[in-house]
Amino acid sequence: MSAPQHPIHLQGVSLESIAQEFGTPIYVYDGEKIVSQIKALQTAFATVPLKIKYATKALSNISILKLVKKAGEGVDAVSIEEVRICMLAGFAASEIMYTPSGVNFREVQEAVELGVMVNLDSISLMEEFGEVYGNTKPACIRINPHIMAGGNAKISVGHIQSKFGISIQQLHEILEVVEKYKIKIVGLHIHTGSDILDAEIFLRGGNVLFEAAINFPDLTFLDFGGGFKVAYKSGDPSTDIAEVGAKVSAAFNEFCEKYGRKLELWIEPGKFLVSESGYLIVETNMVKKTPQITFVGVDSGLNHLIRPMMYDAYHDVYNLSNPEGQPHPYNVVGYICETDTLAKDRMLSSVSKGNLLVFKNAGAYGISMSSNYNSRLRPAEVLVWEGKAHLIRKREQFEDLIKNQVVLDI
Repeated sequence: MSAPQHPIHLQGVSLESIAQEFGTPIYVYDGEKIVSQIKALQTAFATVPLKIKYATKALSNISILKLVKKAGEGVDAVSIEEVRICMLAGFAASEIMYTPSGVNFREVQEAVELGVMVNLDSISLMEEFGEVYGNTKPACIRINPHIMAGGNAKISVGHIQSKFGISIQQLHEILEVVEKYKIKIVGLHIHTGSDILDAEIFLRGGNVLFEAAINFPDLTFLDFGGGFKVAYKSGDPSTDIAEVGAKVSAAFNEFCEKYGRKLELWIEPGKFLVSESGYLIVETNMVKKTPQITFVGVDSGLNHLIRPMMYDAYHDVYNLSNPEGQPHPYNVVGYICETDTLAKDRMLSSVSKGNLLVFKNAGAYGISMSSNYNSRLRPAEVLVWEGKAHLIRKREQFEDLIKNQVVLDI
């Protein structure tokens, strides 16, 4: 039997009161948690010149980005649209790293024209970049270190069969293209995956960077990417940030002595900064008992939170309306016409129609991966900051679904 649950408050504001004020489904973020995660990284890497480049794709709401900016950090963007959103949030071009994957070169040119640093992801992109810009624009190179890491195959991106980065085995080709066009390479980058626990994985990636970096005399930074794991349920392990910071920083400082000058150490946390800050609140539409399973149907689904279906991701679920009720096993399912299981075989305090449920760890890759599947509307977003709930995205209306359609007179 699970322990009794207790109301969840963010800076003194209850999730129930937010649901009552703004309706459901709704995403809620705790701004203080985001700031505390940033401070944890700053402390862990205190012995090196650290720059945090928040992975915008995790949660790209402008108000969240402004919070990151207020904390003094930069951003990593993976599309030109993210670049522009970051600029709207107040980031200078110099604070943005643009890491595209397989985009049309026109998008790269647009980023360069905006003054943003480009992270070159392929030999062909290096060739195009060199032909157009030569040594007039600085750039970074994303290297695939051939390291298998991460909590799920779909989020492991540094192995030999991954589409991301340029294989470390192609270092000689990289150097040939750099020499051919005199490209000014000021940074090297790796990212092996997400949900990485072991500090040794980051050290292995670092060693790949260090060995490659000796060949580039104009470096100003080395980018270790992100991938720090957060806990998804009670007893779940998380990355020991203090250990990673200490070990990686020591190795980095040792390399800088060998390199001959001090470089900056960049990291790109996304989930680590925002996942635990986020909550998705939904309302129960039905409780459906079958001979084998009791389903709880809610006013949300994979259109709002696709991670459980896409990655088999686990999100703790709590009954906000009946926290002290008798626990029973339930499958929590969405309202999408598709297999749409948000949480399977969960012990929840007795659920009734109209109860509010909350999904924890919903800050990262929740709203940012949402869709209008089944012509459903995206939810609102609220940021709790300085003890007050602020609406930071309006709930979509039906008109938003059809505003870009061009209707033929048939």
